[in-house]
Amino acid sequence: MFVLVEMTDTVRIPPWQFERKLNDSIAEELNKKLANKVVYNVGLCICLYDITKLEDSYIFPGDGASHTKVHFRYVVFHPFLDEILIGQIKSCSQDGVHVSIGFFDDIVIPPESLQQPAKFDEAEQVWVWEYETEEGAHDLYMDIGEEIRFRVVDETFVDTSPTGPSSTEASTSNATEEVQKKEAPYTLVGSISEPGLGLLSWWTNS
Repeated sequence: MFVLVEMTDTVRIPPWQFERKLNDSIAEELNKKLANKVVYNVGLCICLYDITKLEDSYIFPGDGASHTKVHFRYVVFHPFLDEILIGQIKSCSQDGVHVSIGFFDDIVIPPESLQQPAKFDEAEQVWVWEYETEEGAHDLYMDIGEEIRFRVVDETFVDTSPTGPSSTEASTSNATEEVQKKEAPYTLVGSISEPGLGLLSWWTNS
């Protein structure tokens, strides 16, 4: 679930921090820049693990700050494909079951990856597994807040870097629609379509 990623960056330290240890100032600046941010094709950055190398620091004309090229390792949330995780159901919609693991919410289990046969209950706004037994079908509801075990089957990264307007003729209404359609920079796709996966309450004795 968590991996160490080697990174390189140039860190700017303002003059009023020169009295501090260089490593402490650099660690603080790196965490300000990266913590809780998604790096494209890398994952969700959690915290600095260590600094492996510091190159020479430079002060450029017109800027009293020091600039140091830093090689470091960062703790990143990036589950591998087929890894099994446990989270909580955050909401349900026609698009599937939306899951949260506390610090990361952009997880979706699409309808085709649920235990089958499944249906969406419009009144309750939850998905239901129609579990077949010898006595008939039993409706097992995927209620919000329930713990759920799922397998990671896919991931999607979206480049959310700011871009300039594509055309000077773009209307305000189009810009508003783009804001509303803003996508998450990192999304996990899960599956519960195999025995042992799904709500924990399904597989434990009450």
